[in-house]
Amino acid sequence: MEVDIQHYDDIIIGGGKAGKTLAPALVADGRKTALVERSLNMIGGGCINIACIPTKTMVASANVANTVRNSAAYGVKANTPNVNLGEVIQRKRAVVQSAREMNLHNLETALDNNLIIGEARFVAPKTIEVTTAEGNNRLLTAERLFINTGTRPLIPSIPGLTEAGFLTSESIMELEHLPEHLIVLGSGYISLEFAQMFRRFGSGVTVIGQSEQILSPQDPDIAIAVQSLLEQDGIEFLLKAKVLRVVRVGGASGREASPLENRTGNETILQIQVGDREITLQGSHLLVAVGRAPNTDSLNLAAAGVVTDTRGFIQVNDRLETNIPGIWALGDINGGPQYTHISLDDYRIIKANLIDGSNRSTRDRLIPSCLFIDPELAHVGLTETEARQQGYAIRVAKVDASAVPRARTLGQTDGLLKAIVDTETGRILGCSLLCHEAGEVISTVQMVMLAQMPYTVLRDGILTHPTMTEGLNILFSKL
Repeated sequence: MEVDIQHYDDIIIGGGKAGKTLAPALVADGRKTALVERSLNMIGGGCINIACIPTKTMVASANVANTVRNSAAYGVKANTPNVNLGEVIQRKRAVVQSAREMNLHNLETALDNNLIIGEARFVAPKTIEVTTAEGNNRLLTAERLFINTGTRPLIPSIPGLTEAGFLTSESIMELEHLPEHLIVLGSGYISLEFAQMFRRFGSGVTVIGQSEQILSPQDPDIAIAVQSLLEQDGIEFLLKAKVLRVVRVGGASGREASPLENRTGNETILQIQVGDREITLQGSHLLVAVGRAPNTDSLNLAAAGVVTDTRGFIQVNDRLETNIPGIWALGDINGGPQYTHISLDDYRIIKANLIDGSNRSTRDRLIPSCLFIDPELAHVGLTETEARQQGYAIRVAKVDASAVPRARTLGQTDGLLKAIVDTETGRILGCSLLCHEAGEVISTVQMVMLAQMPYTVLRDGILTHPTMTEGLNILFSKL
């Protein structure tokens, strides 16, 4: 029987930030292009559907609750906030739906019928089989393929975990009832954002970390400052801890409880080793947030000969090329920093090299990050630890956020500003800002670093008063 194969110039598997941005650019370049996305509910990628946008929407609700709770400090008397988690979730869904519809419109406008909803798998180096939502199988072949399938929550192997039931960063955003006591497994970015969020909604929260400090890539002084702030919110921490077993104690019926149910009368019990002692921790819900796993297992990459690392991430060179000519991997799937702005820059690299006739790579990218707790923690460049390990002669500046006039007017005086400067050149090697609006302020530092200007530009620059950015005047005057 003759098999109908559709031929394309380019096929993109996965419509995350890189893929959805690349598709219209390839079409505009005259390339016959298809984009395969697994679900209409994932149009636009993980960021807008299950990650950045929904979480930050819920963070905003948590911050409003916190502001109301502390309004008396501003001379405004308000009732104790009554958080309706169902309405918080509805607001989140509305924001996500709006973004998804906009992305769907853009892709349909660019691709017409070549936006294909279905699961893709390789059957040959340049051929994929797509099982559509209707259950049909289609064979597609292309001169070039771009893999942009993203990641999913990593689920560790812990005895009893699956049987007991747990939440992930995705399912917790669909809860209909507020957890009485949320246990958070993990002490990185995702876990801390949800920990503070649900504490401010009104849940008791305990964070379990395997390492000696939270946010292990950060300098100890920054990590300790973050932990202290979260403890002030009422979050408890168990660090250097290993979960030995998870047990679910059900209600009278004895059945397993769904993660989305109101679990009154049901408890999750964790047996934990902390140092040389074992303890038992009991909570109503368990959130597992220990990292991300690549969405490569269903792609049948072996049929294409594409090589992955031991964790399943696709290996690429600094031009995002896999070991197979004509196949690239973009975004989280290639094992690089898992940020939407990195995925966007991956698109820029592909566009520059394949469309614009330029020559770009991932070398020497200056990558900012932001942890969206309150106050935010933003970082760019090297930490103090990294700078010393790399042999730099450095000077370190630190200042409390309370030294910034704008922070005092806002009542947002918690936090710490820190910068690392190369003694020989005067250039900024890195900066960590734990303060109000840190995610915005860090961009000013990043621009100075990109321009390779000395720190004195920020020390002596005329910055608007009173703003949080003005704190950079204060910080760099400490050198």
